[in-house]
Amino acid sequence: MELRTRDARRLAVGSQHLDAAGAADVGEALDSLRCLQLDPITVVAHSHHLVLRSRVRDYDPAHLDTLLWGERRLFEYWAHAASIVLAEDYALHHALMRVYPAGKSAYGRRVAEFLHGNEALRDHILDRLREAGPLPAGAFEDRSTVGWVSGGWTTGKNVERMLDVLWFRGEIMVAARAGGKRLWDLASRCLPTGLDRTPLPEAEIVTRSAEHALRALGVARQADIEQHFVRDRYPGLTEVLATLVEAGRVVPVTLEKDPTQWYVHADRLPLLEAAWSPRTTVLSPFDNLICDRARTRRLWDFAFRTEMYVPKAKRRYGYYVLPILHGDRLIGRIAPRVDRRRGVLELEGVYAEDGAPARAGAAVRRAITELATFTGAEHVEYSGPVPEPWRAALLRN
Repeated sequence: MELRTRDARRLAVGSQHLDAAGAADVGEALDSLRCLQLDPITVVAHSHHLVLRSRVRDYDPAHLDTLLWGERRLFEYWAHAASIVLAEDYALHHALMRVYPAGKSAYGRRVAEFLHGNEALRDHILDRLREAGPLPAGAFEDRSTVGWVSGGWTTGKNVERMLDVLWFRGEIMVAARAGGKRLWDLASRCLPTGLDRTPLPEAEIVTRSAEHALRALGVARQADIEQHFVRDRYPGLTEVLATLVEAGRVVPVTLEKDPTQWYVHADRLPLLEAAWSPRTTVLSPFDNLICDRARTRRLWDFAFRTEMYVPKAKRRYGYYVLPILHGDRLIGRIAPRVDRRRGVLELEGVYAEDGAPARAGAAVRRAITELATFTGAEHVEYSGPVPEPWRAALLRN
């Protein structure tokens, strides 16, 4: 089967509920995405809320909190980055928990030495949680004998580093958040009652993970699958994909002018026959559609990177930049900032890609207005550049 690039893009967008139909609720969106990347930056809103806002009509963050902290159908763990993941996928994430720290890298050896040299600190944390959890990091004494040393800001933060290690190992989990701070507890108290925690064989883990990744991506190469969901944790993926193809679960496809082998999950084939219903929205910089920057450039010809850690004078677009999805195209980006004191969504810049449709201005304005409403901003202000073809639509009163 050969796909036009346009159809491949539409398959990717539809698989992630970014078309006009959207997702009926948070549960439906997460069933497709399988993970939501966490990021502490709140220039506009937390990334995971921006991801769901762009997919779920009338999205209310309280619905996610209910699934996460009330019903425990979700938990925080490491997917392709620190993320919110599904409890039903626990066995897939347990594959990392049961071997961490592993590997022969210098970093892996350093983590292992830190863990094994600080049994007193580990026992202290687990005992305190058993007696009084959930607790914040500040509730634990630093009983380390081997200090954590890194080339970054974590040097000397022995308690925080041990908490992270125990989190990766699945011994503790985030039980709640208070004022942005994580409250830790024993993992057994943070998972839903009755959850099957039986370890799975490696081949089954890779198979399930690959299917989740491919359904979420819509269309992907093997390299794309390896970078999605449980990033870099797909041993034997070549053989797994061959087995899935033979079973009819995965269909090999080619894209026009691309000699690489691509794949589509059989569950997503009906989207190729469905009527296309486009919409325009802005995406989190960590949105699942674009979190693999190389794939984003390959499939959409859209070069995107975050500039938060780039010196201000060297930024091309801005500190916090959101791509604009217009139907099946990425046509530009905005650099927004919410002034909560004044109730204003300030646009420090709006930028159109070369070839972006001149008539998209009205749709971009609606997308910006929807974002402002979600953040609670009552007004939108433009303090930076605006593309000339969109100027009349964006700046009209």
